[in-house]
Formats: sequence, C-alpha cells, structure tokens
Amino acid sequence: MSEKQKTILSPVKVTGTGLHTGEDVSLIFKPAPENYGYRFKRIDLKGQPVIKADIDHAVDTSRGTSIEKNGIRISTIEHVLAALAGLSIDNILIELDSSEIPILDGSSKFFIEALQKAGITEQNAEKKYFEIKTNISYTDPKKEVEMLALPAKNFKLSVMIDYKTKVLNTQNASIENINEFQDKIASCRTFVFLHELEYLLKNNLIKGGDLNNAIVFVNRVISQKELDRLAKLFNKPKVKVLNEGILNNVELYYQNEPARHKLLDIIGDLALIGMPIKGHIIAKRPGHHSNIEFAKQIKQCINNHKKENKTLQMIDINKPPLYDINQIKKILPHRPPFLFVDKILEMSDKHVVGLKNVTMNEPFFVGHFPDEPVMPGVLQIEAMAQTGGILVLSTVPDPENYITYFLKINNVRFRNKVVPGDTVIFKLDLLSPIRRGLCTMKGVAYVGNKVVMEAEMLAQIKKK
Repeated sequence: MSEKQKTILSPVKVTGTGLHTGEDVSLIFKPAPENYGYRFKRIDLKGQPVIKADIDHAVDTSRGTSIEKNGIRISTIEHVLAALAGLSIDNILIELDSSEIPILDGSSKFFIEALQKAGITEQNAEKKYFEIKTNISYTDPKKEVEMLALPAKNFKLSVMIDYKTKVLNTQNASIENINEFQDKIASCRTFVFLHELEYLLKNNLIKGGDLNNAIVFVNRVISQKELDRLAKLFNKPKVKVLNEGILNNVELYYQNEPARHKLLDIIGDLALIGMPIKGHIIAKRPGHHSNIEFAKQIKQCINNHKKENKTLQMIDINKPPLYDINQIKKILPHRPPFLFVDKILEMSDKHVVGLKNVTMNEPFFVGHFPDEPVMPGVLQIEAMAQTGGILVLSTVPDPENYITYFLKINNVRFRNKVVPGDTVIFKLDLLSPIRRGLCTMKGVAYVGNKVVMEAEMLAQIKKK
C-alpha cells in the first residue's frame, strides 16, 4: 500500500522573538496542496513574496540556516523545518511577518505542538522519497567533519559530536525511524559555549537571546563578578555554574541533549533537499555549513537520477537499431562467446547507447552460480567496454583496421543483479574530447529503470 502525502487541517499560529533580530514574530502554518512542499511567505513585505524551502536558496549558515531569493531572506529556519519533517508533513505554507523564525526555547517542541493542534491529514498524492542507492560522502578535514549517506530501507540518522572539552566531549545520538523524532528529539535545545555567547552579546548579534532558549556550557573558570554581570544582562536574580558545567538557566532533558539537538539540526537542514530520504545518514562533528554542503550533494544525486530516468524514457529499444549484430561484427574484433553487444540503438560524437539481451543460453551461466544464474560483473564491464569501443572506433574512417584497448577502469559500482531474461542498456558519455586516440567515458548500465552497474573508463585505439 502506497504512502500518501500529508498537510495540516487548519491554520495555526506561533508567536515569539527572533534570536538575532530581537523582533516579535508571528508565524502561521497553513494547509497547502499536493506536491507544494515547504514555502515561506513574507506577509510584512510588499507583494507578500513567497520563497520555497530549497537547498538552492541557502545563503548563510553562520548562526543558523538562512534562505534567500530576490533579496528576500528567511533566517533560522532549521528548527521549524525539522518539526515538519519529523511529523512527516509534506506540504505547508508558512506565513511570517518578519525575516526570522521565532527561537522559542531553542528546539522544535512548540512547532510540533502547534502542528498537532492544527491536525495532520493525508492527501491523495503518493509520497515521494529519494532512496540512497550508493554511498554519498562529505568531509571537511579542517573541522574534522565527516558525513555519509548509506543505502537503507528507511530513514536512519546517527550523530557523533566532540568539542574536546571537559564539559562537552564525545556524545552520540541516533534514531532508527523518523517517527521517533517527536518523542526523542523535538524537545532538545540548542546550545552554546559561554565565550561564544559573550562574543555574540558584545557584537549585538543575538538581540532576542535570553537564558531560556539555549543550554550554556562553561568551559573555563568564571568569577562571581562575571556571573553577576550575566544575571543582570539577562534579568535573572542569580546565575551560577552547575556541576555538569552548564549555567543554571536550564536542566538537561537528556545527558546527550547536545548531540540530539545536532541530530535535530541535520533533519531540518536536509529538509531543504525537497523530499524525504530512505537511507542511513551518519554524521561526525556536523554543523549547519556541513549539513548544507552535504544536502547539496544529495540534491545533485536526485537531479542526476531524474536526468537518468528522462534519458531512459527517451530510449526506444524496439526501434530499428543504428547497428545490428552483423554491423557490429564489422567494427569490433570480438566474436561469440565473447561478443556481448547485440545492438547499438543510438550514437553521437559524445555518447553511445548499446543493448544486450541476457538469456539462459549464455555459456558463462554453466559455471557461474548455475543454480542461481547471475551475469558476472567482469562481463558486464566488458559489455560496457565493447559498447564504448564502438563510439571510439566510429571516429576513424576504417574501424576494421583498428582495435580498442582499455587502459583504466575506475569507480566501478554494481547496484543490482543481472539475470537471464534481462535486457541491459549501456549508456556511455564522453567525459572529455578524444585526443591522440585516448578517450575517457562514464558508463551506466540499466535494466528497466534500475541502475545495475556504472564505471568510468579510459580507452585507446591503435592500428592493428
């Protein structure tokens, strides 16, 4: 049974203060139609411009995540997006009368409560996921950040943080399913070190900040005079440092609340991809900048996947081939049982598409897992190489007098099995112009709309 998209039943308002602007903000969640996604509407500006929550609009990650379009900015969006993703809401309009989402208590808790009050309803359209098919990674060696997306049947997220201080060193947090967000993650608040807080205060960068919307870690000895100054600044009767190394403004909900909040931030930032993910995200020492850069890589994979599907839809395997098997034999020196290309469907000066019908009569099935026949990976590579060889040999007037040698094969990945009855489509594109008989190609093999194999190849043609 297919999963349906969701929106809310009725509008609901949340009010608060912007952390950095200090302005009072009214935020209204409104129902939205199918395939609408998340969008922000600035009702305080002329024309009430609407900005889609999209990774392409991300512009600033210095003190939270901001998006901007045509000079109109929405800041500190990660906690509200995390709430939407955590409740599996797909379509919503968020109206704002300021440029910044209210900080509230520094978590997603109050957004969750408001959305539940509004009521969540299923829509008719099917929910769309992006399934991670191959590993996607991001690293920032200077900041010791590592982020990785692995194939998995549903959404999982594992986070490790380490600030290398006595008060906040290594912590881990994880969820096995997005349905755990509401109970385990939503209430976890943002955190800051005291020296960071002091810098922000001195530079007037948190006009709406107070000691109720962040956990403050103290990683140095602090005098009573300084504590008294902080108490006066935040209009508190008294401020002290607890044994856990935090100010007495809040009590931790969980021992690993900071790690859980980093997990919350990742969910909010990844919501800018535009669709939920099926995959396991592993993050070491993440921050908003790394989250956004990682999200851009995932979005690029989504765009590549859409492009691949569009290309496949344009390939007609039933039309008369550009080259049939007899014409292929005049170009390639290979012969059965080592000729693995049955047809060339299309070719230009930059790409080639070939086809192989896999039957039970293939001689390699006799000894290669005969009780559960699978086409050997090395022969899939050879079939792809032969398809690419036709493209290379087509650049000379007398291909029968030349031979193609493959010098290097990189980044080979096998995604799915190829079995008897499959029709494999090999599509290869030039990565650079052919020079001095050398050709670099990227190839992808498909069965139906599934990628079964991909590789990058360097080939050379020489006279026999």
